[in-house]
Amino acid sequence: MRWPGLLLIQIALTAGDWTQFRGPNGSGVSPSKGLPEHFDMIKNVVWRTALPLGHSSPVFTAGRIFVTAFEGKTLLTICLERASGKVLWRREAPREREEYFEHTNGPASPSPVTDGANVYVFFGDFGLLSYGPEGNERWRLPLGPFNNVNGHGSSPILADGKLVLICDQDTGSYLLAVDAKSGRVLWKTMRPECTRGYATPAVYRPKNGPAELIVPGSFEVASYAIGTGEKLWWVRGMAWQLKSVPVIDRDRIFVSGWEIGGDQERRTKIPEFVKALAEDDKNHDGKLSAGEMPPSYGSEWFADTDLNHDGYIDEREWLFYQAREAAENCLVAIRGGGRGDVTRSHVLWRYRKALPNTASPLFYEGVIYLVRDGIFTSLNPENGAVYKQARLTSALGHYWSSPVAADGRIFMVSEDGKVVVLRAAPEWEILAINNLDEDTFATPAILDGRIYVRTRVALYCFAKRVT
Repeated sequence: MRWPGLLLIQIALTAGDWTQFRGPNGSGVSPSKGLPEHFDMIKNVVWRTALPLGHSSPVFTAGRIFVTAFEGKTLLTICLERASGKVLWRREAPREREEYFEHTNGPASPSPVTDGANVYVFFGDFGLLSYGPEGNERWRLPLGPFNNVNGHGSSPILADGKLVLICDQDTGSYLLAVDAKSGRVLWKTMRPECTRGYATPAVYRPKNGPAELIVPGSFEVASYAIGTGEKLWWVRGMAWQLKSVPVIDRDRIFVSGWEIGGDQERRTKIPEFVKALAEDDKNHDGKLSAGEMPPSYGSEWFADTDLNHDGYIDEREWLFYQAREAAENCLVAIRGGGRGDVTRSHVLWRYRKALPNTASPLFYEGVIYLVRDGIFTSLNPENGAVYKQARLTSALGHYWSSPVAADGRIFMVSEDGKVVVLRAAPEWEILAINNLDEDTFATPAILDGRIYVRTRVALYCFAKRVT
């Protein structure tokens, strides 16, 4: 069915629209003006709509909002009216399996993406689906099952008519592009160098040459040709499990990565696999079982290292163990371009202190911003030098969602529902701390003078001078 006004709406979409996770190219930046600084469950509320559980962030067309959610064992795509918050339709996705999820994750964590009319969603327990504006299913593409012990967190994006998704997992990682109109697979590039990951890609458009996908993954950041899926260049020296979206400023690319153990100054030297076999492979089968490992290698270590869950550590898994122990957390600044390994030639600088776990960096008005557990940092993008680093007084705690910015302000939400508003500047300052008193994992959205915040149980729309 052809939707009236589809062409008009697609033309009307601009860089200020919030059609994917964290807005235009994942930047978190909106040109919107006149935003409120003070708001809560009563003050400056345009509307509040109760929603089932879910961590996905809202995305927008000219008149609609899309989110995903789950209710019991049911996976849902939900469409709301943008003006009123009224639920227009709900659609169930098939769910023949249930992945394991960490308590801070869930089966509806990846955010939808829209082309201005249709919506595209990804559930780790099923795969990809697309719906039309009225909720008609356009196509479906089953994927998986996946081998990711924490559940999925990567969101799909649209680029040059393709729906692109990172499917990183402990075995069989790949990058996928499908035709947005039909759901037909256009290319699938395997990523054997990667294990579990939760990042969302971004699009880099060089001055000369075709567009590229910037894809964070285990221990590296890589570029792929959008048209073919060919791996073009990569930078080594990243953390193990990357979770953020790259931030791009002209030909500079900023990627943050943090994982437990990556801040260690002194590293344990891991022996080669041949030596480990010689010392511990009692039955000489070329693998290491849990019973053969010394007591210092505990059950948690074995579970993290046995990537294919067959009860043994083989050579590939041992190599990943070595890489994991050598990995270092960092925010890296990369000059885009090149071919092959460009670690030595294209890394501009690295910064290693107070890095976020999941929150993506923010580049806004010539400054980089980071938030981690109530510590907020502003950096010089030219060299990574710190302008200011301080605690967010009265808003400490975990920050799973990413900061966003507009109108000279930065907005971010802590897990316990405190929305911090900062004046954006190298010497930033707190302007307001608003308390929603509801757990929050989703990233806020900003457009048309309104701020949208999804908590675990509701979606809020805030605007200035609402009475």
